[in-house]
Amino acid sequence: MKKIIVLVFALFAIQSFGQGPTKMFGRDPIVNLENFDKQRVHWGYFLGFNIYDFKFDYENPGQDIQVDKTTGFNVGLVGNLRLHEFIDLRFEPGLYYTQRDLNFVGFEDDPLNAKREVRSTYIHFPLLLKFSSMRTGNIRPYLTGGVSRTLNLSSNFKSRDDNTQQRFRMKQWTNNYELGFGVDLYFEYFKFSPSIRGVFGMDNEIIPDADPNSPWTGNVTSMKTRAVFINFTFH
Repeated sequence: MKKIIVLVFALFAIQSFGQGPTKMFGRDPIVNLENFDKQRVHWGYFLGFNIYDFKFDYENPGQDIQVDKTTGFNVGLVGNLRLHEFIDLRFEPGLYYTQRDLNFVGFEDDPLNAKREVRSTYIHFPLLLKFSSMRTGNIRPYLTGGVSRTLNLSSNFKSRDDNTQQRFRMKQWTNNYELGFGVDLYFEYFKFSPSIRGVFGMDNEIIPDADPNSPWTGNVTSMKTRAVFINFTFH
């Protein structure tokens, strides 16, 4: 992950200093790709990383499940449809890898059952509106918002085993809404767009254990995804 991020910023720096930072982003810059945003449709791809979390609601608060988060990896495609001078419709299907470790209370002498590693591979289908500001030289900030649907390839939703057999289960499909912001940077041969986006799950994703008094799921009324995506998009 660190190597990929360093590579992205190295390419960014090489391109920038190849033209000269003053020429790119100074008071009177050379305007690159002047007609790029006038295209009706254009395509791109993104690389990035994510931090996934869960938001839990409980029947009896006080015995919270602790979530240890890790940094995951994203890769995907971008399709952009121009609707207006300042509004675009974007479809950004991608593959997202992540892991969350859930720590349950009441298992101090039983470390095998005190923790569940939730490794997830998602196929993410967001449909977003992009609201861009006026372009200033080679810089154009924007806001994004929309909805998405996510397929969890590691959900274990078909498994008959549950936490009593060390198997944590989640629903296969979930719906989300998303909000974010970013900036378009125009270089001589391509447009580079770093962005950050929050993802908020709308559905309860947990599949309860067979035992309604399960120490893992019995007290949970809902479990919803929360995530932050940081993407580096190239057009």
